[in-house]
Amino acid sequence: MQVGLQVVGMSQTSTQLEPFVDPPTAAGFLAMKPRQLLELARAGILPGHPIGPGKRHSWRFRLSELAASVASRVDSRSAVPGGQKAKNANG
Repeated sequence: MQVGLQVVGMSQTSTQLEPFVDPPTAAGFLAMKPRQLLELARAGILPGHPIGPGKRHSWRFRLSELAASVASRVDSRSAVPGGQKAKNANG
């Protein structure tokens, strides 16, 4: 499904919007359980969009936002066996 958006004052007249996905789809993308994803979104650790009034929201996610959020939190120690930081070439 493609949705267009009129952009005023820009050279491009339409932009394709990324669809929202439900918690099970977003959790599968991150290889975690939906409940854990929702807890992280409620805590503001992962980006999510609560929809609806009151305390009980329906949450929706954009995969690109999740990927960017996770990529920005990558710890260099996670790529090295034993959890030690990689040494740079100078030291």
